[in-house]
Order: sequence, then structure tokens, then C-alpha cells
Amino acid sequence: MGSDGPGRGPSRGTPSRLAVHPGAWWLWSLALGTAATRTTNPLLLTLLLTVSGYVVVTCRPDTPSARSYPAFVKLALAVLLVRLAFATLLGSPIPGTHVIVTLPEVPLPHWAQGIRLGGRVTAEALVFALYDGLKLAALLVCVGAANALAAPARLLKSLPGALYETGVAVVVALTFAPHLVADVRRLRAARRLRGRPDRGVRGLLHVGLPVLEGALERSVALAAAMDARGYGRTAEVAPSVRRTTAALTLGGLLGVCAGTYGLLTAEGGTYGLPVLFAGVAAALAGLWLGGRRSPRTRYRPDTWNPRSLLVASSGAAVAALLFLAAARDPGALHPGVVPLVAPALPLWPAAAVLLGLLPAFLAPAAPVAPAPGRGAAPRRAATDRPSAPSTPAAEEPS
Repeated sequence: MGSDGPGRGPSRGTPSRLAVHPGAWWLWSLALGTAATRTTNPLLLTLLLTVSGYVVVTCRPDTPSARSYPAFVKLALAVLLVRLAFATLLGSPIPGTHVIVTLPEVPLPHWAQGIRLGGRVTAEALVFALYDGLKLAALLVCVGAANALAAPARLLKSLPGALYETGVAVVVALTFAPHLVADVRRLRAARRLRGRPDRGVRGLLHVGLPVLEGALERSVALAAAMDARGYGRTAEVAPSVRRTTAALTLGGLLGVCAGTYGLLTAEGGTYGLPVLFAGVAAALAGLWLGGRRSPRTRYRPDTWNPRSLLVASSGAAVAALLFLAAARDPGALHPGVVPLVAPALPLWPAAAVLLGLLPAFLAPAAPVAPAPGRGAAPRRAATDRPSAPSTPAAEEPS
């Protein structure tokens, strides 16, 4: 059976054995974000944004965290505009010959050499800033897609015990955005009903202060609830186990860093992959041992079913193929701006990005039942049905 809210399992009407694991959604979204970092081609980045948006619209559940996706889109648009504004006002190291406008230049002291305010604004500099800002915007939208498709609180239940405290801090930080969006919408609707302005500086002040007060009250209530549930308690573990856990975790992380560095350099191509695998194995062993200090039980845990594996694999395939395309044909994934040319859409990298649409057909969202009076007959109340007297043992818990 499903549950009604975020952090309590699958959405209503979706059996738990068919629901996609929240880790699969986050892996899919982060893989798309990783693929976005491998290219500055605006056509490929736009295709990535379209794929993630279509999957979110098709698969997101009816939860507060799912309604925060437009806020991430607006944040990405704001980042793109800020990047263009910086390129216009502060200049760019990209040389260009197509001058769009010449702004008044502010003279700066000698210690600020290399920085300018105003001056010539070229088309090459603006196009380069557009490509660079679009890459960061795509990464932010992919993070918003992960937050919309799987509530962070659900992901917390699947973390190993060693990362429980860190996971709680991350989940609290990630759930700030949907709660903030819900509070702003509620307060703006209340002000409109009272005939008061909800836009402009005055409306922002009257809405921002109650939102801040609600956030503080929510943090105090959360701290009290965590304290009442015994958050932070640890079990007694032998000193040798603690030392082994610290050595495995620290050594594993160092191995991951060394292996990643080896893969990124030409000299470390022979030892990079084995060191990376050894570091991952040591880190996982350290996390498993560290989980013995935080004994926890899971109520209705999410399971990795074939559908979850396919969703995560589709995102991983997009990232892997974009990495391969960046290594084989970097010119197609990074179009030049000097000289200024129109970007072309590479065919097989574009086909690789379309693999990210697989979750839209594997895990569509369950249809929401229409409310009574909107095209559906109201459900009869339980008291109107003739039934035999029931005993307390036969009643289901609410």
C-alpha cells in the first residue's frame, strides 16, 4: 500500500513493489547533470533540459517537494541572466570583433589590472557566457528534477547507518526549498483574499517576515521531534572496530581521490581505475562497519526492483555516452565562439540524451482521482453501506 505524503513511501495508489527507489531517481537526475557538465553545446543542453522536464511532468508524484520544480527552473534562469550580466558589465577574456555596444568604462586603480567595468561588449563574449551559464542552469534543473521526483526524506531511509547524521542534515537542507515555496504561495494567496498587495517591495516585506518566522518555528519543532525520538544515540562498539572503520573510510576516500586524479591525467591511465575501485571498496567497507554504531530499523523500506535499476541505468548510460562523445569528438560538444559560428546538433550524442526519456515510459505517475463534483460521482460514505456488524479486531488502523 502507498502512503499519502513525502517521506512515507510511494505515492497513493502505487504499490511499494512497483515504486521506483528514490536512489534511482537521484542517480538518474545526477547522471543527467553530470552529462550536462561535459558539453557547452546549447542544442544538447536544451535537449537535456527538455528530457528532464518531460520526465518530471510525467512521473512526479503529488507531493509538496514535487511542486518545487518551477522554483528550481526560475533559479536556473536567474543564474543564466546573472552570468550574462557579469559578461556585459565586467567584460570577458574571450576576444571578439563583433561589437554590439560600447558602455562607458570606469577607470580602476593599478592593483585591479585585468578587471574592467564597462567597455566594449562583443557578441563572442555574450555567446560564450550564454553557453557557460546554460551548462550551470542545466545542472540546477537536474537537481530540481531529483528533488521533485523523489522526496529527500525517502532517500534518507535508504542511507547506511554511518551516514545517518549527515543524511539528516542534507535532507533538512533540501526540504527547505519546497516548504519555502509552499509558505510563500499560502501567504500571497491570503493577502490577495484580503485585498492587500502581494507584489513589489512592500508585498515582499509582508510576505518574507512570516516566512522567516515559520521557518524558525519549523526548525524548533524539528529539533524537539528529533530529540524526542532519540536522534544521535550510538551503540557501544569495540575500539578496534572504531579504528578499523576510520582507517577504511579515510583510506577509501584517499583512494577515490587518487584514482579519479589518475583517470583525469594522461600519466595515470594505468593505475587510475584499479586504485579507484580499491578506494570505493574500502570506503563501502568502512561505511558498513560504521553503521554498527547507529542501529536503526526501517518501516516499509524502499526496494531496488527491476524498474528502479532501469531508471538508474538510463541516466548512467546518458552520462557514459556523453563522456565518450566528449573524448572522441570534443569539437561537436564544445562549439567554438571565435570565429562565431552556429552550433550543430551531433546526432549520436543527441540520441544518447534521448535515452533519459526511458523513465517516462517505465514509471509514469499514478493518476489522481478527481474530487467529488468535478466529473466523478462522490463516494458513498461508509455509514450508507449495509454491512454486518464489525468487531474491533477486523478494523484496519487509520
